[in-house]
Amino acid sequence: MSTTPSHSVVAPVLAEVVRSGFPESRHRGSLVLLAPDGSVRTALGDPAAPVFPRSANKPMQAAAVLRAGLDLEGPRLALAAASHSGEPFHRSLVRTMLDEYGLDPDQLQCPPDLPLDAEEAEAYLAAGEVRARITMNCSGKHTAMLAACEAAGWPTDSYLDPGHPLQLLVRDCVEEAAGEEISALGIDGCGAPLMALTLTGLARAFRSFVLAEPSSAEGRVAAAMRAHPEYVAGTRRPDTWLMRAVPGVLSKMGAEAVQAVALPDGSALAFKIDDGGGRALRAVLARALELLDVDDPVVDRIGDMPLTGGAVAVGEIRATF
Repeated sequence: MSTTPSHSVVAPVLAEVVRSGFPESRHRGSLVLLAPDGSVRTALGDPAAPVFPRSANKPMQAAAVLRAGLDLEGPRLALAAASHSGEPFHRSLVRTMLDEYGLDPDQLQCPPDLPLDAEEAEAYLAAGEVRARITMNCSGKHTAMLAACEAAGWPTDSYLDPGHPLQLLVRDCVEEAAGEEISALGIDGCGAPLMALTLTGLARAFRSFVLAEPSSAEGRVAAAMRAHPEYVAGTRRPDTWLMRAVPGVLSKMGAEAVQAVALPDGSALAFKIDDGGGRALRAVLARALELLDVDDPVVDRIGDMPLTGGAVAVGEIRATF
């Protein structure tokens, strides 16, 4: 198995930073849009090259814990698929879930961290708090993984080992949803196994979730994420805004500027900014949603990325396609 993606296509510029009318910086990347029937509608760059989807793989990881026998619904299932902001309601539900399954926070193998949301991190530190595993944005996923191991009678101390039964089940869920074999295996920032897909495969995976039977693991995860988007992300996050505003949409970002979205009609998108520049993500996402004919004010909200100078707007981050 290859561990290094091969990029044979020079990626186009997907977004640029314009300050005082001057193009200051540019962000290249690849993007794919799928039509409702699953065919490729638009391809920019090389969406057939493998990438690490990072947290955009979380819906598939959440489906795996259900397949392992863990019975989760509602906010708990949304939190299992989350990159949460570390707001008080996120931390509270993680603690509740740990208590419900008789787990100790020290069993979590995600690293201690501050809240992902910058405003929340400031408030958290001002209150005298310190980095904690519960606060780390993947703590809901790790709690669900531990609970799934308890439900299935699998070891909990090795739950992040790529050969662990749970992680093998995750791999099955990822490959089934994407319709392709993973092309590389790595370790995510939270310590969990990370499975590479093409952007086309990632878009297909999200499409499969929105079209899944409601009673299936995939359908249950999609329903929970769409019903409780604030638990998937946070109150100040584009994934939350989008899933609240557009009925039936499924949206999840990943670190290093990865994004995947599927609409209820089967349309889908996935992209990655090559340099991992997260500041370009919202502008590219808004433009991609426009190209998928999403007509809602939330698209403008997501794409509104003013650039400041002297605390006033002097430019913008904008898509270029």
